[in-house]
Amino acid sequence: MGKLQGKIAVITGGTTGIGLATAKLFVSEGAYVFITGRREKELDEAVKEIGSNVTGVRGDIANLADLDRLYEIVGAKGRIDVLFANAGVGEFGLLEKLTEQHFDKIFDINVKGTLFTVQKALPLLNDGGSIILTGSVAGVKGTPAFGVYGASKAAVRSFVRTWTAELKDRRIRSNVISPGPVETPILDGQPDEIISRMVASIPMGRIGQAHEVATAALFLASDDSSFVTGTELFVDGGRAQI
Repeated sequence: MGKLQGKIAVITGGTTGIGLATAKLFVSEGAYVFITGRREKELDEAVKEIGSNVTGVRGDIANLADLDRLYEIVGAKGRIDVLFANAGVGEFGLLEKLTEQHFDKIFDINVKGTLFTVQKALPLLNDGGSIILTGSVAGVKGTPAFGVYGASKAAVRSFVRTWTAELKDRRIRSNVISPGPVETPILDGQPDEIISRMVASIPMGRIGQAHEVATAALFLASDDSSFVTGTELFVDGGRAQI
């Protein structure tokens, strides 16, 4: 029997990278999964790739009406056991060149979107359920030209601390996974020089893989982590640890 047998999971940003790898793993472990994405074509392709026990819902987490529609659809299953608020965006921007548009985009998706993804799920979220957020090593490491993104992920980490206290009476566990550089679309098109600098900063000497983050999400989603809440689990090859 799988570790998530019979569970209902929602994964935002589930069409590529970490979200897609996690959706595949959750289904293989017995869960029924709802995934979201902003682009219909990618969403349809992801649903086809996952194959079974999955529903795709198009939407933008920064749009609260889209979140309402998501949970109307999820509500047909009657509950949520695992909420993986994974959707996010990252863009580089040097301090002296930052714009209001850059700031608003990053915080609207990574902070506002994550907050309301969780808030609007609460009526469906089972007592004893699991909330997982996607953070980043950028939330604790100063990364040039990644300041706004890093600040947004520090806010995500703060949410988990607060929600652990706020939701304790419902036995809902809240945790954050903070990946290091992972081979996902966010790295596509980056110059070899930047990738080489990233690798040089990782004690394990390589970029991570999406499935390695997915297995950490499975741990936090399952009863294997029944006494784990309020924590930040780094999946970073040691980058933030030394």
